[in-house]
Amino acid sequence: METKSNKNEVIVIGTIHSQHLNNEDYGLSNLKAIIESLKPDVVLAEIPPDRFKIAQGESNETGIIKEPRVLQYPEFSKVVFPLQKEMNFQLFPVSAWTEEMANTRERKLTAISKDPNRQEDWYLYLDAREETSRLFEKANKGLNPVWVHSNEFDTIMNIELQVFDELFNDDLGAGGWTNINNAHYSLINNKLSSFKDSGKRILIMFGAGHKGWLKNKLKPRTDIKLVDLLDALT
Repeated sequence: METKSNKNEVIVIGTIHSQHLNNEDYGLSNLKAIIESLKPDVVLAEIPPDRFKIAQGESNETGIIKEPRVLQYPEFSKVVFPLQKEMNFQLFPVSAWTEEMANTRERKLTAISKDPNRQEDWYLYLDAREETSRLFEKANKGLNPVWVHSNEFDTIMNIELQVFDELFNDDLGAGGWTNINNAHYSLINNKLSSFKDSGKRILIMFGAGHKGWLKNKLKPRTDIKLVDLLDALT
C-alpha cells in the first residue's frame, strides 16, 4: 500500500515592495488574490523579528501598521497582515536584516566607489547593473507576476547580483549578498525544520531579487516539495 507523502509544499513568492502600490499588473490586489488562491497554512515573511513584533502589536491593536521598516513593504503591511486575520495562516519573520547592517553596507559601498584602488571593480559592477537594466528594457515585460516568477527574470537579475556578490561580498561583511542571504536562509531553515512532515503549504515571501537565490538553495532539500508559484496557480 502506497504511503501518502506528508512533506510540506513550499512556494517562493517574489515581491516588488513599494512598486506594488502603482503597478497595474502586480499591484496589491493582484498579490492578495494570489495568496487567497494559494490558501497557505504558513507564511514566512521578509521582516526582521524585532520589527515584526512591533508591527504585529500595531496590527492587533489598531489594524494600522506604522512600523517604518514594515511600512516600506506594503505587501506585508497592506496585504499579508490583514489577510492573516481573515485566513488564519501562521505568520513568521525570517529576515536577518538590521538597520545597522544596512547603514554599514551603504557606508562601505560609498568608500569603495571613491577608492582609487577599487575603480576597476566599481566600474565592472556599474557595467553589470547597466546590462541588467538593458536586458530588462529589451524584454519589455514590465513587472507582471508571470514574468517576475520566470527563470528568464532570475537570469537577468543575476547578471548584476553575481558581479556585486563576487566583488563586494567579503568587503560588506554581514551586508554582503551571499552573507545576508545565508543569514535569511538560516531563519527560513529553522522554521521549515520546525514544520517538518506536517503536510502544510508554506509561502516564503521575499523581494524578487532574492527569489532565484532562495529557490536554488531550497532545491536540494528532500524534506519538502518545492513548487513553482505559476504551477501552483494553474
